[in-house]
Amino acid sequence: MEENTIRQTDEIEIDLWEICLVLIHNLALIVSVGIMVALGAFLFTQLLVTPSYESTTKIYILNKQENSAVTYSDIQLGTQLTKDYAELIQSRFVLEEVVQGMGLDLTYEQMKGKVSVTTPTDTRILAITVKDKDPVMAMKMANAIREAASVHIMNVMDIQAVNVAETANMPMKKASPSVLKNTFLGGVLGVFLIIAIVLVRYLMDDTIKTPEDVEKYLQLSTLAVIPLNEGEADGKKKKKKVKRS
Repeated sequence: MEENTIRQTDEIEIDLWEICLVLIHNLALIVSVGIMVALGAFLFTQLLVTPSYESTTKIYILNKQENSAVTYSDIQLGTQLTKDYAELIQSRFVLEEVVQGMGLDLTYEQMKGKVSVTTPTDTRILAITVKDKDPVMAMKMANAIREAASVHIMNVMDIQAVNVAETANMPMKKASPSVLKNTFLGGVLGVFLIIAIVLVRYLMDDTIKTPEDVEKYLQLSTLAVIPLNEGEADGKKKKKKVKRS
């Protein structure tokens, strides 16, 4: 019997309405913290993070027999081989040739991290995208990779030609980071963080504040309530100003 009584006394009931009231009471704090964290994320992204730019070039590859018209099987085969072409573009042979030709101080792994190859749906066009902190360098590397990859693909796959569908562009807008996205995520993170702190403080606070709390948590009836004087509540009494004549 005693153990059951202790367990009932130690249990804490969570009232969703009280939690809502606590959050509403701290709404100004939650909003202000969210704005401050969002502002911090904005300043960090804008001032401290180095932006990067992306430049894209596109090639068109069609595998067909010499002195023959393009057939449906040629088109289908070209579509199936796009993954092979993508691997050849990002091969060590191509990327190291570009690094040496441009005199870049980059390893193969670092260069590969800058390059991505994608294929638009239902096409035989390969898009080679290079990301770099310098927009001019991104454009030059993309064009250099396209030229080196074209020769490598023709030699390995025994293809007559690799056509240039689009040369690399000069990126005018930064690809990353997104200031708007980081600011929004920072604000959301700040709001959730301060809400978690407020709720933890509320749930860890086991002090008795109202007569209802006495009946709710201690299972005792309140006989009387002694009101607190305003001077005692404040702890300090305001001194009256004395006018001197």
